Amino acid sequence: MKAAYIEEFGAADGIRFGELAPPVGGPTDVMVDVVATTVNPVDTFVRSGAWRTPVTFPFVVGRDVVGTVAAIGAGVSGFTVGDVVWCNSLGHGGRQGAAAERVVVPVDRLYRLPDGVSPVDAAPVLHPAATAYLALFTRGALRVGESVLVVGAGGNVGGAAVVLAAEAGARVLATARADDEKYCRGLGAEGFVDYHAPELADRCREFAPHGFNVVVDAAGWNDLETVVGLLAFRGRVVVLAGLRSRPVLPVGPLYLKDGSVTGFVISRATTAELADAARTLNRLLARGRLRSRAVEEAPLSAAAEVHARLERGQLHGRRVVLRPGLDAT
Repeated sequence: MKAAYIEEFGAADGIRFGELAPPVGGPTDVMVDVVATTVNPVDTFVRSGAWRTPVTFPFVVGRDVVGTVAAIGAGVSGFTVGDVVWCNSLGHGGRQGAAAERVVVPVDRLYRLPDGVSPVDAAPVLHPAATAYLALFTRGALRVGESVLVVGAGGNVGGAAVVLAAEAGARVLATARADDEKYCRGLGAEGFVDYHAPELADRCREFAPHGFNVVVDAAGWNDLETVVGLLAFRGRVVVLAGLRSRPVLPVGPLYLKDGSVTGFVISRATTAELADAARTLNRLLARGRLRSRAVEEAPLSAAAEVHARLERGQLHGRRVVLRPGLDAT
């Protein structure tokens, strides 16, 4: 089969595209013919070795996959050949990645795609939306009526966080670039502030005079000195981006508010947590509420180029869907 893979950790130009032996599944695995995959920031961390996780070389890159069931293991139930399915947790933890014509998915990491949802629409939102869901609800314990601050709401994870929080009945203030306001409000944000505004903190306080119950920073700035000052009593800050961030933590104000700062990385989510997120994602995908801001399609052979574009910061709010079928056309 054709696949995009690496033979050692390194730069994006180390990704090769060529023939590899097809994967072999076990009794609790499902073989999936890939229709669409994509590239996430975490994929570049794994490929470069910045975030260490067990891999076997040659290592197929990529995490998210939408495809059709080609075969099922003897111990698998609940899926049949031809089902349209998805997974967003390949490519780490000893599992080969998704950027191939065929992949093996453990059955407890596989979910059906709702009828009528395009694989090209679904693939780009699976990882960002699951990240946002688990950050808000599993780590942030968000409840109806609470106030949420989403920093970096114009991006993929931030935009999904706005949708998910608004759908859950929270009041959402989005911060992003000034030209992202219309987009963020369209997602469900009740308020918006340009995150370059000099009066940013004051305007945030105007929106939530008693403080924010949950703050998620999808931009990776992690300005904890400002954010802790904006927290409500027992407010929660969820840190989910900024691999090399080294912010100052104002301990005094944090403990006087009985607040918390929690780290979260979806790569360590349990299969039960991922399945919980998948149920909500499927519901919102079926309703058309989860869509990427902008999507372009490219052949699977473009994986190295897309990794490089992402690392150069050229894909703000844009997702690239890699499709094996395009390589043959």
